[in-house]
Order: sequence, then C-alpha cells, then structure tokens
Amino acid sequence: MKDERLEKLADVLVNYSTKVKKGDRVAISAEDVALPFVKAVTRASVKKGALIEYYIDIPEVDAEILKNGVKEQYARENIRFGACAKSDVWISAWGSENVKVFQSIDGEKLKERRLANKENRKIYSERMGNGALRWCGTQFPTNGDAQNAGMSLDEYEEFVYQAGFLYEDDPVSKWEEVAQWQERWARYLNEKKELHILTKDTDIRVSIAGRKWINCCGQENFPDGEIFTSPVENAINGFITFSYPSIMNGHEFEKVRLTVEEGRIVSATCHNKEMESLLLSYIYTDEGSRFFGEVAIGTNYGIQRHTKNILFDEKIGGSIHMAIGDGFHEAGGMNESAIHWDMITDMTAEGKIYADGELFYENGRFQEERLTK
Repeated sequence: MKDERLEKLADVLVNYSTKVKKGDRVAISAEDVALPFVKAVTRASVKKGALIEYYIDIPEVDAEILKNGVKEQYARENIRFGACAKSDVWISAWGSENVKVFQSIDGEKLKERRLANKENRKIYSERMGNGALRWCGTQFPTNGDAQNAGMSLDEYEEFVYQAGFLYEDDPVSKWEEVAQWQERWARYLNEKKELHILTKDTDIRVSIAGRKWINCCGQENFPDGEIFTSPVENAINGFITFSYPSIMNGHEFEKVRLTVEEGRIVSATCHNKEMESLLLSYIYTDEGSRFFGEVAIGTNYGIQRHTKNILFDEKIGGSIHMAIGDGFHEAGGMNESAIHWDMITDMTAEGKIYADGELFYENGRFQEERLTK
C-alpha cells in the first residue's frame, strides 16, 4: 500500500524542488531501507519524461570493507557519488536502519576514504554552484533514525512530514511564502560586511563582505528553512561553542569549541575529552577543513527539537550553524575540502547577532523592524 505522504513528498521534490523536465538525467539515491522512496521518486520522474538512474547504498557492506580491507580497497573513489554529481538532477534520501554502522571504524580509515572522494566533491560543488546540477536531499523516516531521535516510528513520520508542510493541501504555496520572507533577510545581509555573533561561550566576528546569502526554501534540502552564505575564508576571528551535539559518522561530539584566528581553526576541544583526538582527525582532514565554508541562520520554527539529524537540526528556528570545510560557489565561497561539517548552536536564551554593528537578531528571532528602516 502506497503512503500518500511519501507520494506527495516525491511530487514536491520532482516538480518544485528540482523542476524535472523531459529528457533530464535524474539520479535517485538512498540506502537499501529507503526503497519505497526510490520507487515513489521514480514514479514522479517517469511522468515528467526523465531518464532514470538509481543507486542503492548498503552501509553494512561499506563497513565490512572499511573494517577488514586494506587502503587500496577502502580508500577508493565513490563511483555512486561521482555519477550522481555529474547528472542533471540528483534526488537523494537519508534514512538508515542503523545510524551507528560506522561508529567503530578507525578514524584514519574514514579520513582516507573522504580524501579519496575529494575530486568528486569538487565536481559536485562546482556543478551545484553554477546551476548545472539541480540537487535536493530529504529524509525517509526509518526505525533507525526514529530511535536515534528518541521517537517511535509513527512519531518520527509525523515530525518529518510536518516539517515539510506535507499535511497542507498545497505545500508548495507554503514554501513560496517562506521563500518571500527569507528573501527579505537575505537582501538585508547581502548589503552587510561583518557579522558579530554573541551567545554563551561564543564571541566571533565573521566577514561576509562581497558574499551572497542564499535563500533555502525547499529547493536543495527538504524540509528546509535557513539562509546561509560562505564567509570570507581568512577573515574570521574569535571563538564559538556549539551547544548541540556535533554528529559525524555516528560519533557525537558534545559542546565543540573552536578558536579561530584569521579564518583558521587554531584550537578545538569538546566536552567529552575522550573524543578530542577523533574530533581533530576531522578538522585535520586537509588544509581546507581548518577553515569555514558556511555560516547560516536556521528559520524553520516548526522544528524545535534536536534529532541528531543535520537535515532538521541545522534548520531549527532560533539556531545558527557554521560548517568547517567545503564552501559554496554560488555564495562566493572559495574554500575547498573533502569535508563539509555543520555544527549548531542555540541562540534562543541569550543570543545576539549584529550586522555591521546593528542588532538584527536577538534570542532566536529576527528583529523585523530592521527591514522597515
């Protein structure tokens, strides 16, 4: 029996998010547990006359190679990622039966695996930036992700589909409203040169001079709700503490604190000290991973709980996030890295953001009066 919410999601992804048209080469990717998603998106894409390619990941197989293989076996180009990055449209779903599959894998092996895929990551970033690749990633609700979020599967399905307005008669109209509101703030910030971010254990200045703010309204992530840019790589100074756990490959790093000088991360700690060597292995992935590729403000106030899933967590209304590593060409970013790792902090209690000295965001809310002056 088809899940009508899933069919509605596929329709929005194909017709609104990526605007699939006849003759497009559409790549669809997901883990094996998400086969219903692959089928639903295939149905919607076939109706548009697209040429379908699909790629199914099996994490347990990857883990087997990483655990027991030698470098020439696990540090190889990810053919699936490369093929998807070279398509016209790439629609993907996150969703795992077991989100901890890679938790016991040696950190150095994971690093070598990331580096082996660096060229594909570069192709993906460049084609995303120039519009040659229309990509959208979403979530397929699974037991694994539901358990990780502390919910039953039914509760998690409600959370996922509610965050995307899929219970609305016309979810596209809702996202168009979001787009209009966010665009006003993107235009405001496009005229600014520096952000000064202040909250608990955080005091950091971020140059955004000459960079473009991107309005995220369901066309690259779904659900969505953020505005972001790539900061000036060598013009960030201060320190920032990320109040929410920073998740990577099933590992959870509590209260990551980064100290930054002229854009470069010079110190990194986390509350769970036994994890600091692994934290540093990610930060030292390559030269670009010592710098930032993104600064962003989450705007989806329908998401108010941390689920250990970056698709939702980075969109939490009243939060900001910064990402180490690869930047966004469409925003003017020039940093290149094999990694892009978003880290999130809550701004609702005592957060303030100034743009060129003007307070425009306080306690997790935009100051709407700034747009009327």
